[in-house]
Amino acid sequence: MYTVEKSGSGRITVLMDKKKVLITTAIDYTNDVIHIGHAYQKILADCLARYYRGILGKENVYFLTGTDEYGSTNQKAAEKRGVTPKEHVDEISSRDKAELDALNLDYNRFIRTTDADHRETAQKFFQKVFDNGDIYKGSYTGLYCEGCEAYKTMSELDADGRCLLHPTRDIQKVEEENYFFKWSEYSDFLKQLIEAKGFVLPEGKRREMLGFIEQGINDLPVTRPGYKVSWGIQAPNDSEHVIYVWFDALINYFTAAEPGGFWNDETHIIHVLGKDNARWHALLWPAMLKSAGKTLPSTIYVHGFVNLNGEKISKSKGNIIRPSELVTQFGADAVRYYFIKHGPVIEDVDVSVDHIKQVYNADLANGLGNTASRLARLAETSGFEFHVPELKEWDDIFTEHFNNFRVDLAVQHVWSKLGVLDKHINDNKPWAIKDAPHLQTILTWEINELREIINYLEPFIPETASKLSAVFGKENISLKEQLFPRL
Repeated sequence: MYTVEKSGSGRITVLMDKKKVLITTAIDYTNDVIHIGHAYQKILADCLARYYRGILGKENVYFLTGTDEYGSTNQKAAEKRGVTPKEHVDEISSRDKAELDALNLDYNRFIRTTDADHRETAQKFFQKVFDNGDIYKGSYTGLYCEGCEAYKTMSELDADGRCLLHPTRDIQKVEEENYFFKWSEYSDFLKQLIEAKGFVLPEGKRREMLGFIEQGINDLPVTRPGYKVSWGIQAPNDSEHVIYVWFDALINYFTAAEPGGFWNDETHIIHVLGKDNARWHALLWPAMLKSAGKTLPSTIYVHGFVNLNGEKISKSKGNIIRPSELVTQFGADAVRYYFIKHGPVIEDVDVSVDHIKQVYNADLANGLGNTASRLARLAETSGFEFHVPELKEWDDIFTEHFNNFRVDLAVQHVWSKLGVLDKHINDNKPWAIKDAPHLQTILTWEINELREIINYLEPFIPETASKLSAVFGKENISLKEQLFPRL
C-alpha cells in the first residue's frame, strides 16, 4: 500500500505509489461547538490536502471532515437544553461548519452521521460484519465514560476513578445486554499491521498502539439498548438496539469516500486525528474493515493536544477559544500559519493569544508582508517590466517534510527562503542603486525569488498566496493593500 524509507537522519518517510489521496479528520461530537483544539487537526489536514492537490490535481484528492451526531452524549445535551436531539445536532453541526469555514478550509464534504446515506451505509456495514460471524449477543458489566462515549477499564481511570480526558464527569457503572464485536480475534492481524512502520505515525504513537495490543484486546459491545440510548442508528439485526456510536462514526469515512472511488487500493487513505482517538482508528477501525472485507487505510497520523495558557482546554474551566474569535482578531491565514508552525504535530503544545500576536507581527507583518510591500514599491517606482518565468517544482526538502507530515518544518523551510531574500535586499540596497541595468538585474532576481516563495505558500496561507500571485504574477507590479497590518 505504501513504501517506507529511512533517511540518514533516521526520519521515516512514507512514499506513495497511489494515483489518489483521501484525507480525513476525526468528526466532532455535537454536544457543544468546537474550539481551537478541535480545529487544529482540520488545519493540518487542509494543509496536507492542498499540498497533495498541487502534486496530483484537485480531482484526485478528497478531503473529508464533519460531525458525529449520535450517542448518549448528544442525547443528554439536547435534553438539558429542552430540545429534540435532531434540533440540537442540527444547530451545533451548523455552528461547527461555520467555525471551520472561517479558517478557509477547502474540504470536499462536511459529513454528518445523521445524513441518510451514512445511516444506510452504517447499517449495511454492520450487517456485513454480523453475517461474517464477527458479531454476537452477550451481556456487559463494567464502566462507561459518556464524555468519551467509550467503555473503560480501571487502568484507564485516575486514582479517583475518573476518566483522564473527562475528569469532571462521573463514570457510569453499566450492566446491559449488547451485541459484541469479536475484536479479540483480530489481535494478531492488528499487531502485524501496527508493526509495519509507516502505518501509524509518529513513532511514539505506533509504540503506544503496540502496547495496547500487548495488554490484551477484549471483545467490544457494538450496540446499546434502545431503551437506554434512543438517539442512534437502529441495528439492522435487532430493532431493540442501536449501533454503538464509535462503530457507527468510524464508518463515515467509507460512507463519503467509497461512492466517489476514493476507498480502494488506488487511493492513499490518510486519517488525521488527535491522540485521544488513536486507539479507535488504529485498532478498532482496521479490524472492522478486515471483517467487512474492505480496503484498509494507508496511514494513521496522530497529533498531540493544544493547551491554552498552560491548561487543558475545557468547558468547565471556561478557557475555550473558538476559531472564529481568533480569525476575527488576526485573520484566517494568520491563524492557519500560527498553528501550522507551532501546533502539536508531534507532542502537546501550549498556546496563548499573546504568542499568536508575537508570531503574527514577527513572521507575517514584519516578515512576509513587509518583504512583499518593499519589493512591490521598488518594482512600481522603477518603471521596469518584469518577465514572469515558469515556476519551478517544489524542492525535495519541502516535499520530504510533507511526506513525513511535518508541516511545521515545511513552513519553516519556506520562511528560511524568505530570510535569504531579505538578506539579499538588505545587502544590495536596491533603493540606493542609480545604475538602471544593475537595478533591473537585482530587482529581477529578488522578485523572481519572491515569486518562487509565493508558489510554496498555498498549502499554508491560501488567501495570501492568491493575493500575492495576482500582484507578482504579471509583468507590471503594483501592491495597494497592506497584507498584514502590524498589531
